[in-house]
Amino acid sequence: MLWPMLAIALGFLGLAVLAVLAVRVFVEVRRLSGQVELASRRIADASGDLERAANDLARAGGAVRP
Repeated sequence: MLWPMLAIALGFLGLAVLAVLAVRVFVEVRRLSGQVELASRRIADASGDLERAANDLARAGGAVRP
Protein backbone atom coordinates (compact mmCIF):
# COMPACT_ATOMS: atom_id res chain seq x y z
CA MET A 1 0.00 0.00 0.00
CA LEU A 2 2.96 2.31 0.55
CA TRP A 3 4.28 2.10 -3.01
CA PRO A 4 1.01 3.02 -4.77
CA MET A 5 0.54 6.00 -2.43
CA LEU A 6 4.13 7.09 -3.05
CA ALA A 7 3.62 6.76 -6.81
CA ILE A 8 0.46 8.88 -6.64
CA ALA A 9 2.21 11.52 -4.52
CA LEU A 10 5.16 11.67 -6.90
CA GLY A 11 2.81 11.90 -9.88
CA PHE A 12 0.95 14.78 -8.26
CA LEU A 13 4.24 16.48 -7.42
CA GLY A 14 5.41 16.09 -11.01
CA LEU A 15 2.20 17.66 -12.31
CA ALA A 16 2.56 20.54 -9.84
CA VAL A 17 6.13 21.18 -11.03
CA LEU A 18 4.99 21.12 -14.66
CA ALA A 19 2.18 23.56 -13.86
CA VAL A 20 4.60 25.98 -12.20
CA LEU A 21 6.97 25.78 -15.15
CA ALA A 22 4.09 26.33 -17.58
CA VAL A 23 3.09 29.49 -15.71
CA ARG A 24 6.67 30.76 -15.80
CA VAL A 25 6.89 30.10 -19.54
CA PHE A 26 3.58 31.92 -20.07
CA VAL A 27 4.80 34.97 -18.15
CA GLU A 28 8.08 35.07 -20.06
CA VAL A 29 6.29 34.74 -23.40
CA ARG A 30 4.03 37.67 -22.49
CA ARG A 31 7.07 39.74 -21.53
CA LEU A 32 8.88 38.80 -24.73
CA SER A 33 5.87 39.66 -26.88
CA GLY A 34 5.77 43.11 -25.26
CA GLN A 35 9.43 43.64 -26.08
CA VAL A 36 8.89 42.49 -29.67
CA GLU A 37 5.98 44.91 -30.00
CA LEU A 38 8.12 47.78 -28.69
CA ALA A 39 10.97 46.88 -31.04
CA SER A 40 8.66 46.71 -34.05
CA ARG A 41 7.26 50.15 -33.19
CA ARG A 42 10.78 51.55 -32.95
CA ILE A 43 11.70 49.96 -36.29
CA ALA A 44 8.58 51.40 -37.93
CA ASP A 45 9.36 54.86 -36.53
CA ALA A 46 12.96 54.65 -37.72
CA SER A 47 11.77 53.48 -41.14
CA GLY A 48 9.46 56.48 -41.38
CA ASP A 49 12.27 58.83 -40.35
CA LEU A 50 14.57 57.27 -42.94
CA GLU A 51 11.94 57.59 -45.65
CA ARG A 52 11.36 61.27 -44.84
CA ALA A 53 15.11 61.93 -44.83
CA ALA A 54 15.49 60.17 -48.17
CA ASN A 55 12.70 62.27 -49.68
CA ASP A 56 14.28 65.47 -48.39
CA LEU A 57 17.66 64.38 -49.74
CA ALA A 58 16.15 63.51 -53.12
CA ARG A 59 14.51 66.94 -53.32
CA ALA A 60 17.77 68.64 -52.36
CA GLY A 61 19.70 66.58 -54.89
CA GLY A 62 17.19 67.38 -57.64
CA ALA A 63 17.63 71.09 -56.99
CA VAL A 64 21.41 70.83 -57.34
CA ARG A 65 21.35 68.97 -60.67
CA PRO A 66 22.06 71.13 -63.73
